[in-house]
Amino acid sequence: MDSCPEFAKNPTLIKVVTLWYRAPEILLGSRQYSTPVDMWSVGCIFAEMVNQKPLFPGDSEIDELFKIFRVLGTPNEQSWPGVSSLPDYKSAFPKWQAQDLATIVPTLDPAGLDLLSKMLRYEPNKRITARQALEHEYFKDLEMTRECHND
Repeated sequence: MDSCPEFAKNPTLIKVVTLWYRAPEILLGSRQYSTPVDMWSVGCIFAEMVNQKPLFPGDSEIDELFKIFRVLGTPNEQSWPGVSSLPDYKSAFPKWQAQDLATIVPTLDPAGLDLLSKMLRYEPNKRITARQALEHEYFKDLEMTRECHND
């Protein structure tokens, strides 16, 4: 970072994703930024569009994590294998049980809830991909152009 004066002046540039849309693996210290991180953000934005308010409006990284945990449950090795090896994971985190997403996003139909749950999976490699999301039942009535499917 010392070689880049812009980063030295503004360390917030390092944080690529706005806090409210940041994936839990990033909040827990993972340095692997991959497309599942983006799909988590898409899920947060999808829920926000439906609810007309942010899903996880944290005011700090720990508050953001706890807002996620209160909705999806505190992750453990059963719900997210490997989570305990992330740098900022603490076994002493408060233990919350997962809530039913239908109570969190009550106007979303069953297909939308299924799509949202696949976007907000804890395990990054189990999250739905953008292509899979476009092919999801939730969008079955949406006409896709050939360009959408051939990229």
